[in-house]
Amino acid sequence: MIDLILPVLDEAAALPGVLGSLPPGYEPIVVDNGSTDGSGEIARRLGARVVLERQRGFGAACAAGLEAVRADVVCFMDCDGSLDPAQLPAVADPVIAGEADLVLGRRVPERGAWPLHGRVANWLLAAEIRRRTGADVRDLGPMRAAPTERLRELGIRDRRFGWPLEMVLLAAAQGWRIEEVPVDYARREGRSKVTGTVRGTARAFRDMIRVMRTLEPVRDR
Repeated sequence: MIDLILPVLDEAAALPGVLGSLPPGYEPIVVDNGSTDGSGEIARRLGARVVLERQRGFGAACAAGLEAVRADVVCFMDCDGSLDPAQLPAVADPVIAGEADLVLGRRVPERGAWPLHGRVANWLLAAEIRRRTGADVRDLGPMRAAPTERLRELGIRDRRFGWPLEMVLLAAAQGWRIEEVPVDYARREGRSKVTGTVRGTARAFRDMIRVMRTLEPVRDR
């Protein structure tokens, strides 16, 4: 069994499709980060384990989910319908087999799924990761997998949108084997809180730049 953390903020429209498409062996942990549309109750009715995280922030939701994990390997995935749960094994299998320590899903977007401002911000951040760490990272993909206990030991501190970036930087600093696999990226259900608007993308970008400023480049150590 593999635990799958699904951070959720008002994803009532997408939850049935996501939870109904999980491959066998994946146990969903829906972290409700203050939804007002009944997302938590919908997830419970559909059989998911639900964690309520009152501190707002993507990183806060991910951290709360990680605390609730029981499996040896944990996956993360956005719960907005933009990612295909059937592709989770492609991300998790290298970790399960001991061939990689952190696997990121590199998004292959359908037309119109990923606005230009989101792609540009992602490109800039990935380029900085490569410069700092030498890891061949092209995308801070929202579908990822890692060993649970080792991930907890990284001690990720950010509780906002810098969480995914900090995970990669700390993992690289610890010498983790980081790999990417391609995953499909479709139009999400509803409007994105991040890449759907320039303001949301800018907020996430600022959070990640703040994280970078607090961590030393791996190559310079």
